[in-house]
Amino acid sequence: MKLVGIAGSIEDKSYNRLLLKFIANHFSDMVDIEILDIQDVPMFNQSDDQTEGEAVQYLKRKIMQADGVIIATPEHNHTITAALKSVIEWLSFKIHPMSGKPVLIVGASYYDQGSSRAQLNLRQILESPGVDAVVMPGNEFLLGEVKQAFDDQNNLKDPRTVSFLQETLGKFLKFVKMVNAMDAEAHADDWKNEDLEAKGEVETTIKGVDMHAADWVEQAAAKTHAAEGDDYVKLDRGVLTVKQLNWFLNSMPMELTYADANNQFLYYNHQMDGDKMLASRTPAQAGNPLADCHPKRAVPGVKRAVHMLRTGETDLFKLPVPGIPNKYVMHYYQALHDDKGEYKGINEFVLDLLPIVKYYLKQTGQMLAPDPDAKTDAVSGASSKTKTPKPDDVSGASVDTDVEPAVDDVSGASADTEAAPVPPTKPATPEVDSVSGASAK
Repeated sequence: MKLVGIAGSIEDKSYNRLLLKFIANHFSDMVDIEILDIQDVPMFNQSDDQTEGEAVQYLKRKIMQADGVIIATPEHNHTITAALKSVIEWLSFKIHPMSGKPVLIVGASYYDQGSSRAQLNLRQILESPGVDAVVMPGNEFLLGEVKQAFDDQNNLKDPRTVSFLQETLGKFLKFVKMVNAMDAEAHADDWKNEDLEAKGEVETTIKGVDMHAADWVEQAAAKTHAAEGDDYVKLDRGVLTVKQLNWFLNSMPMELTYADANNQFLYYNHQMDGDKMLASRTPAQAGNPLADCHPKRAVPGVKRAVHMLRTGETDLFKLPVPGIPNKYVMHYYQALHDDKGEYKGINEFVLDLLPIVKYYLKQTGQMLAPDPDAKTDAVSGASSKTKTPKPDDVSGASVDTDVEPAVDDVSGASADTEAAPVPPTKPATPEVDSVSGASAK
């Protein structure tokens, strides 16, 4: 579980920020907490919209990626600070990352009431329409007389206070799981709305060109006056001609495919004839909506996978594809994001892992052996008790997805697959370097 912490103060020395740091460090074995700064967030001004500014977008991204939020608020004149109020205004003006998000309120103050009135004020704000946070009821943590509460190592002195804080945090973690489980259940069918027909538009959509045209690449290039041949392209860290870029991408030891955030299939590295590829592609497919690149029976599974990547449920979806003789083929679907963290599409890369495994075994003088205690396939991680689906004849991905697949919580791989195991290899025993493990031969 990952939480973010926000201290409602922009003071250089903030006891509420100190409290959050203590929680993050002292209870790191319970939860991962990242503390966010609000110093750069401008005062809210509807006439000077800063919603797209980096400071506001930074908070939005971090909050949306987190499972829950802890806010530590000081008390100024019986209310929260102007700085914290301004942050919440920006996060409820045109964007709403707090909506449905579990929140724990804590607070520290110089006096014995420990920001109690500010916490009540904050609770009312967070539960207001437009913010719509889900604040944990009760369990108030009020740290009074904060100047005397910490020792020289910035740890809370009173063990009873630490114990109560641990109890409160433990309850909040259970609260987060409950709220997010309810939210997940409410949105369990959202993946069905994933538009694989690419009917929408993104900022890079090339308008006026039929996505289904066999010569979409040529038409799109002409319409956009795209660079080609010996034209130079400036990249993040380099300058290449289009020819050099194609040579480079086509030499990759894997098959690469890019589909944008609109689910339009835009590119694949054209390494060889389609029938020789691990995931067959044809030149005419470039530009097609993703729906056209998969059999109809595969569409529900594709929608589910794309939705997981788009919503951040996972950043990498792994799928072994069985049934190819003498190969162990893996499909990886990786979410792409811009420098602001916005979803920009999918990088699918496909490769045969077997040559890599064999090379490793040969170089280290080792061999594969089954693990009798493993609950899953020792090589692939796939369940050894499930049936083998047929590979998609277009993408190589499993098409046995008429029913929503069970998904591995760690890898994102479908549990409804059985990967063909890598055959045990017994290489000739080489002389092995005792330091590096490399063969002395």
